[in-house]
Amino acid sequence: MDTKKTGPKALHVLQAQRREEAERSVLISCLPRTHHNKFLKYLSRHGDVNKCFFYESFGTYAVVEFSDRDGVGSLLESAAVPSISHESVVPLRSRLLAVRNISTVDTQSAPQCQPQKALPINDLIQQLSSCTNLEQQIVSLTEAHSLTEENIRLRFLVCSLLNDVASAFFPDCSIRPFGSSVNGFGKLGCDLDMFLDLDAIGAGKSNVSRSTAPYVEYQMKRSSSERAVTQGVLSVIAESLEQLGPGCVGVQKILNARCPLVRFAHQPSGFQCDLTANNRVAMRSTEMLYVFGELDPRVRALVFTVRCWARAHGITSSIPGAWITNFSLTIMVVFFLQRRSPPILPTLDQLKELAGPSQKCIIDGNDCTFSSDFDKIQMKSNSESLDRLLSDFFEFYSTFLFNKMSINIRKGKEEHKPELGPLHIQNPFETSLNVSKNVNATQLERFVTLCQESAWSLQNGGTLTALLLPSHVAAIKSRKKRKREPASERIKGLLESLRTKNNGPKKCCLDAEVSEQFRSSSSSGGCFGGSSPPHTAETRAQSPESAPGLHPGASADHHHHARMRAVVILQPWSLQCR
Repeated sequence: MDTKKTGPKALHVLQAQRREEAERSVLISCLPRTHHNKFLKYLSRHGDVNKCFFYESFGTYAVVEFSDRDGVGSLLESAAVPSISHESVVPLRSRLLAVRNISTVDTQSAPQCQPQKALPINDLIQQLSSCTNLEQQIVSLTEAHSLTEENIRLRFLVCSLLNDVASAFFPDCSIRPFGSSVNGFGKLGCDLDMFLDLDAIGAGKSNVSRSTAPYVEYQMKRSSSERAVTQGVLSVIAESLEQLGPGCVGVQKILNARCPLVRFAHQPSGFQCDLTANNRVAMRSTEMLYVFGELDPRVRALVFTVRCWARAHGITSSIPGAWITNFSLTIMVVFFLQRRSPPILPTLDQLKELAGPSQKCIIDGNDCTFSSDFDKIQMKSNSESLDRLLSDFFEFYSTFLFNKMSINIRKGKEEHKPELGPLHIQNPFETSLNVSKNVNATQLERFVTLCQESAWSLQNGGTLTALLLPSHVAAIKSRKKRKREPASERIKGLLESLRTKNNGPKKCCLDAEVSEQFRSSSSSGGCFGGSSPPHTAETRAQSPESAPGLHPGASADHHHHARMRAVVILQPWSLQCR
């Protein structure tokens, strides 16, 4: 049978390959100047080594993959129990080892270590400055931020090491990575999200006949609900990692969250880890984003660029709060690409229509069905450049009617918001949920303002480096601090201006005052030449109710005020004033 050898692999195939590689691997703590050749020569006594690379975390470590599991078994058989007289050790044997042979030290040079963190923003800007155009900058940023082959292998190995601990209690369990670690949108240094799968326990004996012949079954403790079982299992795993897991520190049980989890740091790898169970909707979301990312290389490039831009300006944060999350930003990029003409990405409903009976998936009453067969997914050709897409992304969301409409990637079109709130992005599978419910009006306002200014910058020949400059961040923050005054004071000032300006219609006075505030705020805190961004016909077309009286016979001054209203009305603070 002829198969596409160069096409993308299905996610479950790719994950199975990665897990098999991890089970043939060990993680070894080394001395800082380990001699690479001597190190490999020692390991080769136990079996053929397929791959070996070094990295730095809390010390120098090596990931070693043998050609088969016999090599791992031989190495473990030769490993000794540490002899420490002044402290006790937990007698747990794992594939996390340490080399103690001083003869492996190279006094001349240290081994080349693979990077495990993304470039600092200043170094990234310097790297992007050497690119000749915006599209090259986007590609360079994507390459600098994407997870490397080595980092992906390390993530699967950490899951495999933790699985060894969990399997002592649940022999048929499986710990697998999900989220950014496997969907193709992970940035170097991102957290490691893991899923504890208990469904395989007893699955191999599900075909036992229970009606025609005697049989035995396990006696198991019963609980009041599936959630209680999940909390109990995670609590046991958390205690095991804290008491027994080498390198696992800062273990926290967060069991009363909507999705119970265990959070900890894995020092040998340097990863911050979140372990959940019974979170299958998130697994489907991971596969969905993986499919979108594999359909067109521009998808990941645009997502990485928008995420980097957002982080540089404080729109996203690693600290929980009212910020827009990376997941929400990714959904916004997907939605934008679904709205292109012709579309670059299909809608989720279109992928559902392509799914066969074997791909039907219902999780907790939620229809999570979609096709991941790349041969079936056919899109019309769209040849738009990355620089055009980035500029249009900013313009698209600078004029989006967030006060009325929600984002829905199932249908690929905006819909009226089902609930109050600044930003509404429908969860692709749990459709009654808003994945951006945490975002407040202030953060959405900052996002829209930055989109306006970034779109204007790119339309006037700006570069990606200009959008990421720290000075730009400081300027926006300082402008926002000056602009954010109590709503009562702003209203008071506007009313005062109405009383003092009696030489024209009150409506025009109010518009002029709002316009002046917008111009002054842009000139005092903006970073693209000290004036407000242009307001295009698209802005006016999408917000006709925001510019009453706009007609060919109106005066130039009236046109100006109407255009200002078309932009200002998008800002939450202006809504309060009106």
